[in-house]
Amino acid sequence: MNNTNNNRLQELDTAPLGKLLWKYSLPAVVGIVVMSIYNIIDRIFIGQGVGPDAIAGLAITFPVMNVSVAFGVLIGAGASARTSILLGMQAKDKAEQVLGNSMVMTLVFGTFYIAMFAIFMDPVLRMFGASDTSLPYAHDFMLYILPGLMFNNITFSFNNVMRASGYPTKAMITMFIGAGLNVILAPIFIFWFKMGIKGAAIATDISMGVSMLFVLAHFFNKNNEIHFKSGIYRLRRDILMPILAIGAAPCIVNSAGCVINAVINNTVYHYGGDQAVAAIGIFTAVTGLVVTFVIGVCMGMQPIVGYNYGAKRFDRLMRTFWMSAGVCTIVCTIGCLVCQIFPEAISRMFTSDPSLIAASATTLRLATAAFWIAGFQMVVTNFFQSVGEAGKSIFMSLTRQVLFIIPFLLILPQFWKIDGVWLAFPFSDLCSTVTAALMMVWQIKKIRRLENRN
Repeated sequence: MNNTNNNRLQELDTAPLGKLLWKYSLPAVVGIVVMSIYNIIDRIFIGQGVGPDAIAGLAITFPVMNVSVAFGVLIGAGASARTSILLGMQAKDKAEQVLGNSMVMTLVFGTFYIAMFAIFMDPVLRMFGASDTSLPYAHDFMLYILPGLMFNNITFSFNNVMRASGYPTKAMITMFIGAGLNVILAPIFIFWFKMGIKGAAIATDISMGVSMLFVLAHFFNKNNEIHFKSGIYRLRRDILMPILAIGAAPCIVNSAGCVINAVINNTVYHYGGDQAVAAIGIFTAVTGLVVTFVIGVCMGMQPIVGYNYGAKRFDRLMRTFWMSAGVCTIVCTIGCLVCQIFPEAISRMFTSDPSLIAASATTLRLATAAFWIAGFQMVVTNFFQSVGEAGKSIFMSLTRQVLFIIPFLLILPQFWKIDGVWLAFPFSDLCSTVTAALMMVWQIKKIRRLENRN
């Protein structure tokens, strides 16, 4: 290990936590927010250049895309957490085994789900709420985006490992490359080549491919902390199972998101038609931007928490958690206030249709009523993932995405129709945050017991 790489890891153990969290979180936040802003701009291009029906079609693809993300985080999140913990334990060889096993499984999972989508595309889109009006747009987007999903999985998975092994700024550059290319290429394909929603998908494929090549070049460089080499690709149970166990939590979140989106899209269509489906697409884009800030902070928190957990530095572990929770609560509060005060202005960014603007404004006001507390719950979930507590992370992931929101989605619309769908979100945020607080109290007691043993 050269001195530069040694210093990268040493700072996780000794650097001031505020400075360290800033160093790791800022690149993650900037990178992922840039990606999210691109997604919003992409939807603006589609909404303004193709029309409201195209936004509805794009909204239908969200749950299908979540399946791709689910497989990506199954490997990427588990691999990054294990890499941080193993490097904290000074087990570099095992960290490289994680790298090799992760690449093999990313290719296997990606090939499987892409083939399934290609074979059963229209039935899947129908299941997720596509109508006769929105299906052609959703079909065209998915048909052209499928090749790029493998690129996306490889980029996402190994970008996380890059950050976990001490390269947060380089991980940010990866996201800048993809987002920057997308912002340039999307209007060219949509407007200049007049390819509509197909053009948006092709532009995304190209951008994903370039980002993937950048990430792979990093891990083929033998001068970096961990890198690809012979002997690390044979699948080993002792390497693979911890990756899958830790990655199961975010994977379940995204898989559950597919189920939730299917329930939401079908419920929304039942009560409000294609216009309400388009409104949920705008809501998802806007709140997704805020959530990306939280995810970025959690991504910055993960290598610090994981390394110090492996090194048994429990004092640094907990201070990092509380700093992260405080920052994420502030971010979600700001996002909540913006959605409450300026919903019409936000909606006009996506469409000029007056009825869709009004519907989207109502959606934003009701659905984000308790959004300000959601950040704490997400940080707790990621904390459990970072320290390898797979079972608790899975449970926490399920609270907000499944255990609470599905009953509310089934019950509240019976009383308040379409407004009941939107109110299911704040009710779920409230219940899941209370659960997170109780789980964290229990975890803090456990950490204090471990600390006393040392």
